[in-house]
Amino acid sequence: MNNDIPDPKKRFSSRVDNYVKYRPSYPSGIINFMQKELAIDKTKSISDIGSGTGIFTELLLKNNYVVYAVEPNDEMRHAAEKMLGSYPNFKSINGSAEKTGLDAGSIDLITAAQAFHWFQIDKAKKEFKRILRSNGWTILIWNTRANDASPFMKTYEDFLLKESVDYAKVSHTNIDEKELKNFFTFDYNKKEIPSKQVFDFEGLKGRVLSSSYMPDEKAAGFVKMMNSLTDLFDTHNENGFVEFIYKTEMHFGRL
Repeated sequence: MNNDIPDPKKRFSSRVDNYVKYRPSYPSGIINFMQKELAIDKTKSISDIGSGTGIFTELLLKNNYVVYAVEPNDEMRHAAEKMLGSYPNFKSINGSAEKTGLDAGSIDLITAAQAFHWFQIDKAKKEFKRILRSNGWTILIWNTRANDASPFMKTYEDFLLKESVDYAKVSHTNIDEKELKNFFTFDYNKKEIPSKQVFDFEGLKGRVLSSSYMPDEKAAGFVKMMNSLTDLFDTHNENGFVEFIYKTEMHFGRL
């Protein structure tokens, strides 16, 4: 990331509650893909790196995988521990993509859901190669908004560009396919699965405030941003709801 962008390991600390409540989960089709296409059965060890509040980690745990959830942000990691502590296969680790704290050659699959664009990529690749077993897989996952799917989705993207603090700088879409291909050494490929969320106004507000690039309640631009959001919702809601349409992207391969 650029040096003028606030530390990604800290920037979500004040967003945890909204992140837990309003960020989307991930489609179960990812699990089917892991099992059928990558042969990741329940005997394989998984590390979910940049695991945050545990949204993707929970999907893995529900499917009986042992998961080493690596997260550097204290507030997000503690939220995951509170939410997922009852799962016996949940292993919470205070670490980062660049320094996981995991043993060398101990992991069969690395996942990074909505996180890779925050990593120091060269250092993360070196660390991933260290902890992966021979022929281990890595999957990079994003819930990417389908901005051309509806007038609301297009207008919401315009709203972010206008009202955000640094959305254009930190969006994961800044990482292009060439950079992703270069990250993987072997067997790079990609797959998309459709998904969606439905929000009333309070849900939409929470979804907006879960994003670190948007003004929070203490920021000078908060009132202006909320007025714009209200106008956006009033224009596009149907029976009191708006629909977020995603394409869940998986970029996968070996290092």
